[in-house]
Amino acid sequence: MEAKQWAVQVYITEEGNDTSARAVLSTRDKTHITGVGHARRNPADQPVPEIGDELAVARALTDLANRLLAVSSEDIAQFTGPTSW
Repeated sequence: MEAKQWAVQVYITEEGNDTSARAVLSTRDKTHITGVGHARRNPADQPVPEIGDELAVARALTDLANRLLAVSSEDIAQFTGPTSW
């Protein structure tokens, strides 16, 4: 059995009421896939930076997961041919 390790680095930036996050997956073969997410605080809401961070990171990780699924689908199609559905 071979153990593999992939790493995800998450970068968060804040500017005013806007929070952005970038999640970068790095695999052993030097593949990098990046997901991005954004959050904006309603000016009427209390400033709680952790909420913006959580929401932006969750969106970045969701985007990353969707991009990884797309890469997987392309790889499957490459080896099995196009599907008819």
